[in-house]
Amino acid sequence: MSLDTSAAPLGARNATLTDLAVLLRDQQARKVDVVASSAAIRARHGQLIVDGTAPVLGEDGVTLTTGTYTPTNVCDQGVADKLGIPVAYLRRTREERPDLYDANVNGWLDGDERRFLLRCLRGDNGSGVARAFLSDGYKFIDNLDVLMAVLDGVRQSGAPVQVDGCDLTERRMYVRVVCEQVRILAPALLAGYRSPFTGAPGADNPVVFAGFVITNSETGCGAFSLTPRLVVQICRNGMTITRDAMRVVHLGERLDQGVVSWSDNTRDKTLALITAKTTDAVGTFLDSGYAQRAVRAMEKDAGHPVTDPEETVRTVSQRLRFTDAQQKDILNHFIRGGDVTAGGIMHAVTSVARTLDDADTAHEMESQALRALEAAAVL
Repeated sequence: MSLDTSAAPLGARNATLTDLAVLLRDQQARKVDVVASSAAIRARHGQLIVDGTAPVLGEDGVTLTTGTYTPTNVCDQGVADKLGIPVAYLRRTREERPDLYDANVNGWLDGDERRFLLRCLRGDNGSGVARAFLSDGYKFIDNLDVLMAVLDGVRQSGAPVQVDGCDLTERRMYVRVVCEQVRILAPALLAGYRSPFTGAPGADNPVVFAGFVITNSETGCGAFSLTPRLVVQICRNGMTITRDAMRVVHLGERLDQGVVSWSDNTRDKTLALITAKTTDAVGTFLDSGYAQRAVRAMEKDAGHPVTDPEETVRTVSQRLRFTDAQQKDILNHFIRGGDVTAGGIMHAVTSVARTLDDADTAHEMESQALRALEAAAVL
């Protein structure tokens, strides 16, 4: 596991459920969410300053909300989007010319009559991190609440599942769930494939497990969703089926100015919906019939032969906008996997995704694997 160990840690890669829960609880204790007018926000030395907001009295004492916050890349994206500043330029100015960053942000905030939601984390030294710059109509569905509601939904379903790994980034939380009791034989999908990590042949153990992945964003980077995911036993590669995802978007009513505090009633209704959707997802995605149909659909395209691996990987990578480095890795994994079919292209995409340090990029690549299979099958 790789953790950011700053005063307000933001990320983890391939964490356990326990690790993720500890990190989310720490973030929950540090959160400052405030709706402020443009007049109460200014930039100084490449940081965002929030003025004129009252302290909050909570269970842990008084929380000071006025403060100095260093923007993350996600926050810079939000500032750029809301103020109409090119994001690449804005990020460059903050890194190389903070005086220009300040001039651009303050200049466009001046006279703006809108209110904005800033999602921040307090640090240990009086400063903190600005995680997101959003509209005042953003609906909170926080990661810790999502995690607890999802686990409650799984418990209510009675399904014997395991958490297969967790990721947390500035953008999203990912929790991968697998049920090894729901196993599908997939000989046509795995006949010619071997794990690029261990060399284990799929023909000897052609088993695929049912599961799903939970994603959520606290920073405006996507809806809460539950997406079915199949896991190949010999290599633990995952194949997400994005077309069947269940989603809850983060859109709500306008928030009052000041520090945001949700009512228990609003929070309970949102979490009850998430729990209910999780129970539905478990019943649907962990059904052996659903998993069987998903595997058979893949097998229809998987056997298509790949006669020119380099050209096929290049074409598929261009269509799915993989980088040159990713294209090279996919070709290497395709060769090591030994499956010279469209199915081998899919396996190569999923195995490369597992090797990536950036969890957002890894999830995005894995979610493209079925499209890679379909594209390779028609070449």
